[in-house]
Amino acid sequence: GKVIKVHGGALSQSFNQLYYSVSNVYSQNQKKVIAQKAASLIHDGMFVLTSGGTTILELARSLPKELRATFISGGLPAILEYMYHPNIEVIMIGDKVSKNSKITVGADAIAKIHQINADICFLGINAIDTNHGITDNDWDVVQIKKAMIGSAKKIVCLTIAEKINSVQPIHVCPIGKIDILITELPPSDPLLKPYVDAGITVL
Repeated sequence: GKVIKVHGGALSQSFNQLYYSVSNVYSQNQKKVIAQKAASLIHDGMFVLTSGGTTILELARSLPKELRATFISGGLPAILEYMYHPNIEVIMIGDKVSKNSKITVGADAIAKIHQINADICFLGINAIDTNHGITDNDWDVVQIKKAMIGSAKKIVCLTIAEKINSVQPIHVCPIGKIDILITELPPSDPLLKPYVDAGITVL
């Protein structure tokens, strides 16, 4: 249960998005810490754009009951959580569903995202380093993330620490596009210093 077998090798369980139940979320305790930090940035009246992934799902579960905001997403598990929230308006970005990432992808989804001017965007990310910026391994999801980055006033990236200083094959955006980086680590951790030095707010 520690790695995922793939053709020619293995992947960390952090890339396993097949199971989204409460008991099967990889690094759930760390993701809860990240989610609580992220939730503190959301205020009443905001239009909030979110990507997919289990960290975003933990964010959805961490929202205070009294919060009144509008959440826009194609991430199916997160949308279901938003729907249970008593005071949240939910806008679903519809199109083809990626079975692996459980998020809507495709030209229609991208076109709809371009019509949005969100206050803040939360991106679950697969890899980040100071030279390559944000990278990923899913072409369709990358196109969605690029559209989201262009449709929000503030970009917040959420990641567990093991994905810091790693690189995936497909470029999402340069480091300068990120406003805030949130991990489970304290902002003073030496691992995060290069990102602070790059001008990113680290929480």
